[in-house]
Amino acid sequence: MKWSLRIATIAGTEVRIHASFLLLLMFVASQALSAGEGAAGARAIVLLVCAMFFCVLLHEFGHVLAARHYGIKTPDITLWPIGGVARLERMPRDPSQEFVVAVCGPLVNVAIALTIAVVRGVPLTADSDMDLARPGHFFEKLMWWNGLMVVFNLIPAFPMDGGRVLRALLTMVTGDYVKATRWAATLGQGIALFVVMLMLISHSFHPTLLLIAFFVFYAAGQEAAVVSEQEQVHDLRVHDAMMTDFRVLPPNATLRDAVDLLLAGSQHDFPVLDDHGGILGIVTRQRLIGALAEHGPGYPAQLIIEPCEGYLEPRIDLGIAMDHLRDSPCPALPVMDPVTGKLIGLLTAENVGESLLVRAALKRRLAAIR
Repeated sequence: MKWSLRIATIAGTEVRIHASFLLLLMFVASQALSAGEGAAGARAIVLLVCAMFFCVLLHEFGHVLAARHYGIKTPDITLWPIGGVARLERMPRDPSQEFVVAVCGPLVNVAIALTIAVVRGVPLTADSDMDLARPGHFFEKLMWWNGLMVVFNLIPAFPMDGGRVLRALLTMVTGDYVKATRWAATLGQGIALFVVMLMLISHSFHPTLLLIAFFVFYAAGQEAAVVSEQEQVHDLRVHDAMMTDFRVLPPNATLRDAVDLLLAGSQHDFPVLDDHGGILGIVTRQRLIGALAEHGPGYPAQLIIEPCEGYLEPRIDLGIAMDHLRDSPCPALPVMDPVTGKLIGLLTAENVGESLLVRAALKRRLAAIR
């Protein structure tokens, strides 16, 4: 993920911190200093924030371990100023499994809060003098932060865990995963709009709350769209949607060669192959145009390639392949023959969209005939 820094790899899962998280630490430190707390107070606040987000990381690993129990890997976890995101390879379609994966995150926070309460003897009643912006009450603040995470994450709206719990329960009742996703997403968007309306009616503007509401509204819509898309391609494979008529560039190609191919047809991205037919990477249209203006047409194309971290096989489920395509910086993913190791196709979002349009048209034709 762009602008994220890898800080560790734990049990095969990369732990990343988004660059904006560092800005958060600088902000809370500056707030403490401006409030007259001094360097010691600023350090205490930064330590508290780091401890809070360590709890967020443990929350995400609750999801990771539960998903791993069902054979689902998690490539990475990214910590943002507004929380953490565990990128699971896929969400389980079995509602009981999704329920377990979703609730294991909040259960970790419950365990942390109870451990602090018992081991440190922290009272369950909040201290009236407790102020997040001031040092002190470290464990009490940490306990209440974990309690707040439980409440917040169980709000029935995507991408919070409560949205996934609601979808799992609705799927158990209706037996329809897509319909359950649509209902849960609609409820999540409704909650986000309700929060915004409350702010407008009360004339109280909270930038953080508004940002969260916007994020929830967008994420809920995205979840519904992705599930609907996956439903459309659930019985398709990569070979059903890949581009098979494509042009490639040799390792000694220049930008002029790439421009000639770009202008000669509708292909936008061009694989660069080595002398043995192996793929070195892809020259994208965006990089080509930028490099052409900066270096001129004689510049080697191999120096601007977008490296492809992985490749697809033709019989992979198209829904899984599209997840890889969304996560990849490359707009086109190479499809390799598993026997010969040769490049046999390219998968792009445009080709997938065209395949779905053709499939929908054929379905309408069959329905009309019947």
